[in-house]
Amino acid sequence: MTDGHTVAGAPGPQSTAPRQRAEPRYSEYEEPPGFGWVVFAGVLIMMAGTVNLIYGIAAIAESSFYVANTHFVFSDLKFWGWVLTFVGAFEMCVAAGIWVQAGWARWTGVVIASLSAIAQLLYIPTYPWLSLAVFTLDVLVIYALVAHGGRLEEV
Repeated sequence: MTDGHTVAGAPGPQSTAPRQRAEPRYSEYEEPPGFGWVVFAGVLIMMAGTVNLIYGIAAIAESSFYVANTHFVFSDLKFWGWVLTFVGAFEMCVAAGIWVQAGWARWTGVVIASLSAIAQLLYIPTYPWLSLAVFTLDVLVIYALVAHGGRLEEV
């Protein structure tokens, strides 16, 4: 082309001045250290709460997929169904609090996840692999909230 314009990709006059790169503005979107772990803890406690709620309701209704002739340390399947239902409902509420970064949610989440972990260990006779899986979720939630769930720094 003769009018001084070049087509994109076509060779043309090269500038010898160094090009300035725009600085990325990370400070506006920077997350505090451990923020991902806290969000992950919220997701895990929501998953554990959902599983506890579903299996708690199933235990209250005396569903047939639980291990037959199960003997508990104390009480019966219906009692543990109610325990799991309440713990699951509390876990789901705490997950919402963790996601909105409510101050009460961190330690409440640790307490509820601890109670859920204990309940899962006592619930092992009914559904062993599920109990161990939810127990593992609870341990990860406790770790994430204790190690990374500190107070957010004021800007």
